[in-house]
Amino acid sequence: MLSLLLSCYFADAQPPDSLPSVSRTSFAIRQLNVPVTLSLMGILANGNGSESFKKEIVEERNEYIRSFHTHIDNYLQYAPFAVAYGLDAAGIRSKTDIVNRTVIMIKGELLMVSAVNLLKNATHQLRPDGSGYNSFPSGHTAQAFAAATFLNEEYKDRLPWMPYAAYGLASSVGLMRMANNRHYVSDVLLGAGLGILSMKVAYWTHQYKWNRKHQSSIQY
Repeated sequence: MLSLLLSCYFADAQPPDSLPSVSRTSFAIRQLNVPVTLSLMGILANGNGSESFKKEIVEERNEYIRSFHTHIDNYLQYAPFAVAYGLDAAGIRSKTDIVNRTVIMIKGELLMVSAVNLLKNATHQLRPDGSGYNSFPSGHTAQAFAAATFLNEEYKDRLPWMPYAAYGLASSVGLMRMANNRHYVSDVLLGAGLGILSMKVAYWTHQYKWNRKHQSSIQY
């Protein structure tokens, strides 16, 4: 459901034939709706009482899938980046040239990692499996949603199904973090919000000053 809502929200694509040579992502207040809502939901769900919503979910997990464990989420969190560059290498051109999109990606990653680590250290929340006091928010989920936002921004105009694929993949990482008993639902929700917002900010603030000669020669 989460991935479907995200997909519908971000799938405001224009037809492929109308793609401009340089298509910037402009800021609009409505684009804050999803990341802010997810972040607030994560904060509100972060109660530490024994009967809190997040701990009820962990109890259900421990009852039905206690032995579940996978390492796939360690790799899937980066998969949207590989898809974005892979599609471009295969000849399906992305919205932004390789230099500018790489700069955007690095900026988004720095924002996301900084925000996640700051909050982890400030909140000092114990993981559901008791392995450490760095649960809130989920770094894997933040990474997955930042990468999914990058992939979506680059290909939603050319491939209308991309939002569903990108955010579906990111949502699966969040679910696996919970199934692995490494994170609470509150950690995942806040991580998703931070991931989306970090990469969006990188696009909103980018000045496209890199590789100008290449930009001016792009023809779709």
